[in-house]
Amino acid sequence: MNFKLVFQYISYLQYPLMLIALYFSFIPYLSGLEKLRENPGLLFDNLNSALIFMGLGISFSSLQDTTKTQNKLSLNIWESPKKGKIAIILMCMMIMLFLLFGMIGYFSSEKGVLKDMSVGIIVLALGMFGFLKSAIEMFENHRKDKSDIASN
Repeated sequence: MNFKLVFQYISYLQYPLMLIALYFSFIPYLSGLEKLRENPGLLFDNLNSALIFMGLGISFSSLQDTTKTQNKLSLNIWESPKKGKIAIILMCMMIMLFLLFGMIGYFSSEKGVLKDMSVGIIVLALGMFGFLKSAIEMFENHRKDKSDIASN
């Protein structure tokens, strides 16, 4: 049994999870502005659900095979040592900001919208940790300067 292939197939669950996140992002607007005016908390409840499903989708995307890239843009980024390092640094900064904002919001509020949104932001940041690991592996697998040294 090829476990890499099994995880590759499991990683395709990222797409329905991202579609669910997209659904929760748009449902407050599709339900009508009158309903949104009557219940403004509906927007934040759905946004929290969207963040949670987005974090789950991103975490499932980290199960992909890191020896392959999905498109030419990602190949262009991961082959270049400079662009790859910039992408990894930006991901680290985003994760730290999301975790920082999520933790501050979670521990500084009692009950309510901010506490709920903080949970969604924390789940998104945790999902991005797995994605960061995959990005680092892709960078190591596809770097042109590293492959040039190994072939000599």
